[in-house]
Amino acid sequence: MNVERHINEDFIVEYIRSLYPPKNDLFQEMEELARAEDIPIIEPETAKLLQLLLKLHRPKRILEIGTAIGYSAIVMMDALKGETNIYTIERDPRMIRYAKDFFAHSGYTGFHLLEGDAKDIMQELSMEYDFIFMDAAKAQYQNFFALGSYLLSKGGLIVSDNVLFRGMVASGELVERRKITIVKRLRKYLFDITQREGYSTSVIPIGDGVAVTLKEKE
Repeated sequence: MNVERHINEDFIVEYIRSLYPPKNDLFQEMEELARAEDIPIIEPETAKLLQLLLKLHRPKRILEIGTAIGYSAIVMMDALKGETNIYTIERDPRMIRYAKDFFAHSGYTGFHLLEGDAKDIMQELSMEYDFIFMDAAKAQYQNFFALGSYLLSKGGLIVSDNVLFRGMVASGELVERRKITIVKRLRKYLFDITQREGYSTSVIPIGDGVAVTLKEKE
């Protein structure tokens, strides 16, 4: 099992989480599965940020890169009370089976599960999306962003999760040897998106680090 390491002080994380109301049975079931099988899902603070952004932005079409068991997709769908369509990409057959089952039990019908490698699938997509959520292979974020930027509508948002990667991206003292490549690529990714012309990005130190990028209209 991976040991959870927060980028913020544990007492702050615990306090913030104590403020949130209890989750429904489906989310509790998904969280228990994730813990039991060591499957990464978004942290509670990230889920709340996603829901707030979605309620403000009201996207009609969402693209998610990295479905896993479907937790974040259901979080997003629930925030919009089913009034959106979520196209979510996953290549792991075991995750696909879990996600299909949870989607079926969620009570929502707007899920579109795209099975296969994200880079291959994204190159074949032609629709515009108002909101893109990236939570897949961190070392590929630059590639995903490059493809996603062409699919994103003007005024749309790209939200990238885990961009501080347990604090390693911000501090060389925390970097594990086997994670050096991922950390280097995430640092380059964050530098590029914060400097990119025509986009505005905020890097937010909650959860495992979240970057919110706006594609400007002008």
